[in-house]
This record gives sequence, C-alpha cells and structure tokens, in this order.
Amino acid sequence: MNLLLQKYRILGKKGEGTFSEVLKCQHIKDGTYWACKKMKQTYESIEQVNNLREIQAMRRLSPHSNILELQEVIFDKKSGTLVLICELMDMNIYELIRGKRHYLPERKVKHYMYQLLKSVEHMHRHGIFHRDVKPENILIKEDLLKLADFGSCRSVYSKQPYTEYISTRWYRAPECLLTDGYYTYKMDMWSVGCVFFEILSLHPLFPGSNEVDQIAKIHDILGTPDPSVLNKLKKSRGMNFNFPSKKGSGIERLLPHVSTDAVELIYQMCTYDPDERMSAKQALRHQYFKDLRDADKRAAMMAKAKQQQQQQHEEKEKKTLDLTKPVPPSEITASPDMDTSRSEKKKSDSDASSSTIVPSLPKAQSLPSHPHLFKDRKRVPRRNKKLIESHQFTNHTGLNLPKVPMHTGSINPSFHAAAFSGSYSALHNNGTMSLLPSINSTYKPHKANSKATKNILSTNTYLPSLDRRGAGF
Repeated sequence: MNLLLQKYRILGKKGEGTFSEVLKCQHIKDGTYWACKKMKQTYESIEQVNNLREIQAMRRLSPHSNILELQEVIFDKKSGTLVLICELMDMNIYELIRGKRHYLPERKVKHYMYQLLKSVEHMHRHGIFHRDVKPENILIKEDLLKLADFGSCRSVYSKQPYTEYISTRWYRAPECLLTDGYYTYKMDMWSVGCVFFEILSLHPLFPGSNEVDQIAKIHDILGTPDPSVLNKLKKSRGMNFNFPSKKGSGIERLLPHVSTDAVELIYQMCTYDPDERMSAKQALRHQYFKDLRDADKRAAMMAKAKQQQQQQHEEKEKKTLDLTKPVPPSEITASPDMDTSRSEKKKSDSDASSSTIVPSLPKAQSLPSHPHLFKDRKRVPRRNKKLIESHQFTNHTGLNLPKVPMHTGSINPSFHAAAFSGSYSALHNNGTMSLLPSINSTYKPHKANSKATKNILSTNTYLPSLDRRGAGF
C-alpha cells in the first residue's frame, strides 16, 4: 500500500466485490485518473502474483478496444498487498439501467451488445472463457464498452470438471446448474443472452432465489427441454432429476417493444443444449448486426486508405528531404561523361576567348573549260591536278557571285603565286575591293580561238595555281 501511495493519490471508492475493492485514484506526476483494484487476499511472492489467472488473461488479451486494459501491477512484498491499476471507466451496465423507467433506445443497446460480443469472441479465440459475464463486470465510458474482472476465467483447454458454483446465479447456464462442473466456453454465451435481455427490458431474465428456483424460472420461460438434452446432462451428475413437462411463456411476451431479430438472437444464445447454442462469432454474423458490420467495414477501408495515403506522403517527404539534403564534397564522384562534357565546354570556351572571328573569304571563280586548254596533259604539273578536275564543272563559282567569263587571252602571264602574298585589301580603279587575283586591264570580250592564241598556249606558260596551299593561305 505504501508503494501505491507514493505514485497515486486515493480519491474515493468506486465499488466492492467478494475478492476485491475498486478505488478511484490520481497519478501524482501527470494528474491522470485510474481505477485501482485492491485485492483482499495477500500474496507471498512476485511469482505467485504473476501466476494469477486474471493478470495472465489481461496481458494475453491486451490490446483490444473492448477489453479492460491493465496499466500497472503494484505488489508490496512487506505487506503482501496486490494492486492492479486499470483504465478508469464511467460506470457499469448495472449502474446504467438501475432505476430507469424508460427503455433505452434499441440502437444504443445493439451497439453495446455488438461490442460485448466482439470482446467475448476475442477472448474465446485466444483460448479463455470468462465464466462470470454479468452487468456489473461490463463497463462503459460514453459509447465505449469494455469487459472487465477476469478473476474467474479459465483456459478453454483446461481439464474438466470445473468449479460448480461459478458465475452469478441469475446468469448461470443450465449445464452449470445440472452437472458436476462439466461445461465449456458456451456458458459465456448464455450469460450474454441474459445480459442482452436485461438491458432491453431493464430487469433480469431468470432471477432465481436458489438453484432449484433458478431452474424453475428457466423452464417457466423457455419450457422443459427435450428428454434427450436432459439425458445428456444426467451423464455428468450422480443424481437423477425429472422435470414435469412445461411449455414456456416465451421471451417475446416480455419484450413487446423489441424487434423480432433481437428476440431471435436471444433465443439462439439462451438455447438449453450447449451444443446447439450459437458462438460469439456466429452471433456477430447475425442479421441483427448487419448495419454495424457494414459500418465497421467502411471504417476499416477508410483507415486502410488513410494509412496508405500517410505512407505515400511520408515516402514523398523522404524523397524531398533526400533531394534537398546537401551532399558532402567527399561523397561527390564525377562520372567520365561529366568530366568529358565539362572539359569540352571549357575547351570551347577557351578557344572562343582566344580566337578572333574572321569572315570567310569567297572562293576564287573557276576558269571555264576550253577544248584546247591543257592539250598535253603530260606536261601539267602534279600540283595542278585538282585545279584541272575543278574545271570540269562549268557552273562552279563557290559563292553566288556574278560569273566573270574568263579567256586565255586575258590572263596576265606574269601573274604567279607571289601575287597572293600581299593584302587582299587592294582596290580596283573604281574603288571597290577585289578579292580576286588581278586581271590584265586590257580585258577584251571573248572571241573565238585564233592561231595566235594557240601559239601562246603552246609555250611553256603555266597558269597561276588557285590552290590555297600554293597561294600562301
């Protein structure tokens, strides 16, 4: 108890049971409110505490939205006191319906029962059955319902027989009343059916004053079971019991304001034969809960879509951060292509800065072909071979300049390659710039070939080379 007071402040008492009392407490540091379940029994060691079924069950079944969560276990070794710190709920089902004069809306009751069945199904699926489902052990907080008090729970796979006097009498199944502890997890479904009826009608379904009266109350409403069912139950008990045949009044007479689906569901959960009684999983699939199942599916799909959208957003943010994150110089590795492109760009930049752009010079006009030109090809030097080939194209001018007719009689024989060594800025008599070799001023119009012309060409006179390599370019 001293350890409890060091961390929590006791605010008041919430309730008391046979084996424990429940206190409302507040955490000293953060100010949060919790429920403190203080056990009346003392314990000797922490190993004994850890072996308690209630602690093991709550740890195994957590987390679940409809199972009470165990927050902390405080064990004081000196005094042997054990305290369980659990989440604090508003009230239990008994406190909700106690003293009410008007029925609860059936939709609200349906919502509560749907959550209760989900908690029972989760518990049975994990190999545990409660054995004490009743309104006092079902807690609510606004519209949230949670199953609590697992002190009487057992494993589904444990060996029979179990304790006979288990569960509260009003919610005890017939197999618990008529056998020597031979019952299964189906007993929880009988208790759930009784709770369902009580929330709808605001009073218990089978309020027997003792075991015999309890059986009589069951037969009054459900009728006497088939002899085959009774024979099945007699095999597990040393005494014989024979009940007079009786037809029950029926549950629907007690619930005139409830839908037929709800009454049918109660009948299937409160079936006398445990083998014919429906399970929690089957009850959740009943037509009565169809709208709630559809709502759960839609919520699950929306949650899944939201989770996927959040994951995509996180991945996108991660990629953005990776792109904006500066890269250390030590991690930069230039590729060969990058180096080549940069070097070529640098080289082109340097060439552009060092060189001067000069306008290209037009090509010299080609001489027209002549039938008697270069008659003796053997005497033509080798270096003029390209010139001769170029003369085969009569329309070749290099640029779109005016075509100047050329004749052998107008050629200055004294012209040679040295004429190109000078500047090309020489001007004609009319003041225009000439980029062509100088032509004899005594230019005459083209005339037919004469003998004198032939004599001139027969001498060893060579035409100046127009090859740029011979012109000093």
